[in-house]
Amino acid sequence: MLNDGLHAVPQGHLASVVTHLEMRAEAPARPELDLDLALARVTRPDPDWYLALFRQVGAPWLWFGRLEMDRAALVAVLHDAEVEVHVLKDGGAEVGLLELDFRTPGACELAYFGLVPAYPGRGAGRWMMNRAIRLAWARDIARFHVHTCTLDHPGALDFYRRSGFTAVRREIEISADPRLRGFYDTDVAPQVPLLR
Repeated sequence: MLNDGLHAVPQGHLASVVTHLEMRAEAPARPELDLDLALARVTRPDPDWYLALFRQVGAPWLWFGRLEMDRAALVAVLHDAEVEVHVLKDGGAEVGLLELDFRTPGACELAYFGLVPAYPGRGAGRWMMNRAIRLAWARDIARFHVHTCTLDHPGALDFYRRSGFTAVRREIEISADPRLRGFYDTDVAPQVPLLR
């Protein structure tokens, strides 16, 4: 338990506030634009393909969870029958990543959800979330949950709340800066100061 006040973050590390949210019953679909998009499930995804899309979507927000996994562990997750990887397509372009994790009985974690940098603010996120909610609740679950942090898109927390999730708890996460670990170039995510 942290005491009130400021706490030093080691050089080369990041600190973020993580908010956990959940949905205990299927939220109604939100109105969406008539977009020519498609959401396609990718069974047994190639890890190189997956990591390329993961980086494309997650680089602005310094996503690193899948990058720090060794290849065997990553393949085990991606090929697990209870993990669904979906790609959002606009024509032939891959513009979003959706990963649903059903490995905990009675629950679904929205493990990864995001769009490539040119797509936020165009209605694609709402379009994909409507389908994510439907896919999650098509299974026998009692809880759909997600977490986001202060390094994520500035509108992410409000987006999840508008989509029907309720915030239930908060944590502080301290982690080594993924740019200094070689996962991203040092000029990625310039909104987050790089402190060596």
